Amino acid sequence: MTATQAAPANTPGTKMNTSSAGRRMASLGRAELTLLFRNKAALFVALATPILLTLLMRQTASGMNLDGTGLSLGTVLVPGSIGYVLIFAVYANLTGAYVTRREELVLKRLRTGEASDSEILAGAALPSVVLGVLQCVLLLVGGAALMDLGAPERPELVAAGVILGMVMMVGLAAVSAAFTRTTEASQITTFPVIAISAVGSGIVIPLDVFPDTLGEICSLLPVSPVMELVRGGWAGTLDGPDSLKALGVAVLWIVLSLLAVHKWFPWEPRR
Repeated sequence: MTATQAAPANTPGTKMNTSSAGRRMASLGRAELTLLFRNKAALFVALATPILLTLLMRQTASGMNLDGTGLSLGTVLVPGSIGYVLIFAVYANLTGAYVTRREELVLKRLRTGEASDSEILAGAALPSVVLGVLQCVLLLVGGAALMDLGAPERPELVAAGVILGMVMMVGLAAVSAAFTRTTEASQITTFPVIAISAVGSGIVIPLDVFPDTLGEICSLLPVSPVMELVRGGWAGTLDGPDSLKALGVAVLWIVLSLLAVHKWFPWEPRR
């Protein structure tokens, strides 16, 4: 190989860098998981809230007129439980974790090491994401069994919705943390996203039963495309153009959140 020739992309150095990044993220994730298990209140909110809210939602869902939507009580409740996991177990929990680690100067100290900014944020998010994924699997499988639901018509759309939702919640959590001064204040700064998502993104009331114009507007909210993919993928009510639109809106929100984090996320305590 001459001096002017580029080295192959898949070199030992590249593999070593990737492996090192993975180890650093895993180490950060283990440390964050230990702290999460020590915080009993945060752990309870993350694990119990989605289940409790799903049980409470049953009464509301049973009174809905689902004629012509292709949905059933099961395909309203079970995907709705996934939405609760995303906004409580991942988004709200992770926002508080980011703020706490920043105010304790943990993030600042980590930046003096080898880990990149993205590795630090991703490593801190790993426990919330892993717990969230496990909850989603348990709720989907257990909910389907209890509600006597069949297998999803489009499992790939359900999986895409869960994966994109997790990535989106990590990005939105970091954005919210950027504008949150204290851990206590995270309960206030996360409320708008939680409230708007619960009411307008189809978690409690599917967008299929909204008036057409209102439904179109609400479909552009952050969690809406995730709920459309999970619910429509399960019930088989999402056609090609609608699924592409949902995927596109979800990816757009992920990109916007990552750009916002890059521009505004503070690594030192906010005074």
